[in-house]
Amino acid sequence: MVKIGKTELGEFPLLLAPMEDVSDPPFRALCKQQGCDMMYTEFISVEGLIRDATKSVQKLDIYDDERPIGIQIFGAELDSMARAAAIVEEAEPELLDINFGCPVKKVTCKMAGAGILQDIDKMVKLTDHIVKSTNLPVTVKTRLGWDDNTKFIEEVAERLQDVGIKALSIHGRTRKQMYKGEADWSLIGKIKENPRVHIPIFGNGDIDSGPKALEYKNRYGVDGIMIGRASIGNPWIFREIKHYFKTGEELAPPTIDERVDAAKQHLKKSLEWKGEVLGILEMRRHYTNYFRGYPHIKPFRAVLVTSHDINELEDTLETIRERYADHVTV
Repeated sequence: MVKIGKTELGEFPLLLAPMEDVSDPPFRALCKQQGCDMMYTEFISVEGLIRDATKSVQKLDIYDDERPIGIQIFGAELDSMARAAAIVEEAEPELLDINFGCPVKKVTCKMAGAGILQDIDKMVKLTDHIVKSTNLPVTVKTRLGWDDNTKFIEEVAERLQDVGIKALSIHGRTRKQMYKGEADWSLIGKIKENPRVHIPIFGNGDIDSGPKALEYKNRYGVDGIMIGRASIGNPWIFREIKHYFKTGEELAPPTIDERVDAAKQHLKKSLEWKGEVLGILEMRRHYTNYFRGYPHIKPFRAVLVTSHDINELEDTLETIRERYADHVTV
């Protein structure tokens, strides 16, 4: 049984990675319905939290049917991180996660996210400070290193464990790689082989099917898998992996009914959570993913990504359902 603090996650949990503009409550609800064991919020700027910025504070919204859930923060200053941790604690998540993995330049240039991989001592000091400043279990998500010459993740795992983190999620790329090339899980496997490391280690990067999830589980011995980009437009990835683990068989792809139902639920919850204007605008990035691979979908997609009318959007989704009712997805 994998545990983080007092939270039990099952024998081999599947986690939804924190993703900016993706892992919000509307999307998390879909992933939870499809079997996700543990989810994280979008990453939240500590500076935004302590300034009470609306967008940052809204990301603290969590709901009982999402639990267990972690709130992820990013920043680079001891005082700001500690003050933000206190705010996070008031939201009562199961855990607080520190983002030491975001590769985006506007984050790394401030020595936050993956930027801190250039200064491991500061990374450890910052983590130690947060662990001591909150009653929540603290976890970390990071990468192998800043570049190929600084893959210090084995040292990082030991040192972060020593200052009290309860789990570590590792993306199998360096910051310099961004999301290019193939994720390298070999160092993640070495951490699992280290007899000093006893906290749960979750692998992240390139898992997009049941067979690959099982292969990496067996090859690298991780305690669970964190899934990010493969879940976008495909919350069914969680049920597919679990089905494969249980039966050794791959599930058929989701039907057009399932895709339309998911898109409609996603839209409905986006409107409820963000309001009509933002709910419609920020939903647009998801339609392509829900209906990727369907022939001649472009005219329907054009309506979905331009219309401001809720009724027209819902009607278009129903038209897609009817148009592709007999289409076989492979």
